[in-house]
Amino acid sequence: MDLKVPIRISDELSEDIIDSTGLLDLASGEIQRVEYEDYDLAGRGLPADSDDYEFTVGTLSNNGKDVEFKVDVNRVTGQYSVSASELLEIKVRAAALFAGISGKDMLRNVDAKSATPPAGGKGRGRNSLH
Repeated sequence: MDLKVPIRISDELSEDIIDSTGLLDLASGEIQRVEYEDYDLAGRGLPADSDDYEFTVGTLSNNGKDVEFKVDVNRVTGQYSVSASELLEIKVRAAALFAGISGKDMLRNVDAKSATPPAGGKGRGRNSLH
């Protein structure tokens, strides 16, 4: 499944905030198509390479509600991404905030689906040929 969601990215410097947008891949955690707002990347370089760089955060928004999360920046490649544990946290928090589903409810649904045998499976019921 190819599920990418638009996010806002903020590179926080000691005296400035560099805003950009990108697409977060909910399967891999990679952030693609980063586009800076009012920032000359070619002239100034990657914000994370600045001497006064502090950290980067991302924001996923839906109907006026936001989920904020930590973003990792690979200074060698310039690639923005989210760690696997942070990605899971984003999904749980987003489900709770946007859909009103708790993390426990999500886990309960996963457990219920894994406990239910697939339809037409190879059981050993009365109609078994073996």
